[in-house]
Amino acid sequence: MVGVSADTIRKEVRKLEGVMPESVLKELESGLLRVGRERAITREQLGEIIDGVKRAYAKATVEPGEAVGTVAAQSIGEPGTQMTLRTFHYAGVAELNVTLGLPRLIELLDARRVPSAALMRIYLKERFARSREKARALAQKIEMTAVEDIALQTETDLINLVFALTFDRSRMRRREMTPSQVASAINGALKVETRIDGNKLRIKPATQTLSELRRLAARVKALPLRGIKGISRVVVKMDGDEYVIYTEGSNLSEILAMPEVDQTRTVTNNIHEIEAVLGIEAARNAIINELVNTLEEQGLEVDIRHIMLVADMMTTSGEVKQIGRHGISGGKASVLARASFEITTKHLLDACIHGESDKLDGIIENVIAGQPIPLGTGSVELVTRREGEGGHK
Repeated sequence: MVGVSADTIRKEVRKLEGVMPESVLKELESGLLRVGRERAITREQLGEIIDGVKRAYAKATVEPGEAVGTVAAQSIGEPGTQMTLRTFHYAGVAELNVTLGLPRLIELLDARRVPSAALMRIYLKERFARSREKARALAQKIEMTAVEDIALQTETDLINLVFALTFDRSRMRRREMTPSQVASAINGALKVETRIDGNKLRIKPATQTLSELRRLAARVKALPLRGIKGISRVVVKMDGDEYVIYTEGSNLSEILAMPEVDQTRTVTNNIHEIEAVLGIEAARNAIINELVNTLEEQGLEVDIRHIMLVADMMTTSGEVKQIGRHGISGGKASVLARASFEITTKHLLDACIHGESDKLDGIIENVIAGQPIPLGTGSVELVTRREGEGGHK
């Protein structure tokens, strides 16, 4: 028995271009080539396999008139009732907390501007990823450090009009900073006099008034010494055979600009940041990945096509919109559809003021009006000719 060649397999699979998605064709081609290396495949067997895949694909497609939105809502909403409300530690990184379960699902679908627990996973280029020392040095470089982060206590001397800081030695050692470095940073940012007294730093404002001293105390505490804005904590962990930096807080644009960072793999869970830095298609993929990971972490399986539909609806306008009154539901063309979701009277009153009309094209408005909905058999109209008008139809 003579088997078909690899070129023949590729040629036959490529005939299906435009009929099936590229991802299905690639998987079919690689599977056939793998089997072809192990044993001979005849032309008849190849034809049967390809016909079988075509039938399976046709069976899996959605029928015209299917209520895909309703099915997607049910498919995500029902598993959502089984999700927990707890916050777990980040997988493999006990030092960082991450919002999971139902709260994370809600904030994704609500397209919250800032997630409750913004996190980044920063991958490094090879020469930095293999060295623990280099990874730790970079982590310290990006961790945001303000004066109050290294202060054990602060005192305000109202008699001498001096603000005093007592340094926490362990924190200073961990961040590899010295009192003189802190003093020079304060001198460079503010017009003050500083004096180091052992483990204390005394700061005197240029204007000797009580109100100026109070303002100075607040500004000194919040003064950034080094790091990237938004990154409040960092943890370096071994992931496989490389070191990865996990952060609490997120700043994708500045992190990706660093030469040590591998821009192709570094990720954040802040969808709006991804949209601003990488564009709407990247945000769409991030929504899909985050929803899938959130559901899978709870042991729930939802067909990815439902999740893709939700992500498409959230990003189809070119910006990330929530599924709610300020997003998809509140932006529907139908007055009755908007009114049926929330704040009914307000929607109806606004429609009257602006002279809006409802064409009753959708499902909700036709249900309210008591008419057949444009789904399934209601999505087509039948026309018949009477006798004497050209025969029956």
